[in-house]
Amino acid sequence: MNLRMIKRETAWRSGVVIGFVLLIEVLCRAGAIPASVMIAPSAMATHAIEILREGRFMHDIATSFVNIVAASIVAVVLGFVLGLAIHVVPSVRRAIEPIMASYYAVPTFIFYPVFIVLFGVGSLPIIAIAVMLAVVTMITATLTGLDRIPRSLTKTASVMRLSPWQSALRVKLPAALPYLFSGVKLSVAYAFIGVIASEFILSGSGIGYAIGYAYNNFENDDMYALMLMVLVAVTLINVVLNRLDTRFQARRQR
Repeated sequence: MNLRMIKRETAWRSGVVIGFVLLIEVLCRAGAIPASVMIAPSAMATHAIEILREGRFMHDIATSFVNIVAASIVAVVLGFVLGLAIHVVPSVRRAIEPIMASYYAVPTFIFYPVFIVLFGVGSLPIIAIAVMLAVVTMITATLTGLDRIPRSLTKTASVMRLSPWQSALRVKLPAALPYLFSGVKLSVAYAFIGVIASEFILSGSGIGYAIGYAYNNFENDDMYALMLMVLVAVTLINVVLNRLDTRFQARRQR
């Protein structure tokens, strides 16, 4: 995919988003969408800036992002290690792959009582649920990356008489990196979903909890402002990760 095509796709994507936001703005300002249902996007942005300026919900915001970062790191590291271990033992892989194929049919929130018993009440059960959501994508990406390593590179490592550890670090890991980063990107997305969704129903703090609390108390300004913050944060993180992923994919195609 050349640079011109990427810019064209980005322009179309941005145009669709801006057009949708403007449409909602017009409908809200015209009264077609009542204020009791949704406030205008400009009002959401204004109230979000006020919240940040006043420092309200900062504890909830910090709690959520700490949990997301922790869940992402654990999911990526654990997923890579498990993927590597599964790849090394073909018999284990044949046994586990059918389970991974149907993994996301299992509602992970049913394990919350178990995590409460294991970790107690607090952030750890929420992080555990987010890790459960995210880890399989990293395992799959690791297996895919290791499967796609050209045999010529493996033979080169053998000719150079590299140890297994040196071969893994200097040959296999760099060759699999583009696939691994795709797993990282998806793991972060799933960690984000897992943490925010868990906070809606299982937590007494966090952005998800704050949004749910505002909804139950008919505080639409707070609710939509917090929702906008989540959307903006997700978009910015996704843009950064997509840029990095594009570079890795371009490196793979050289």
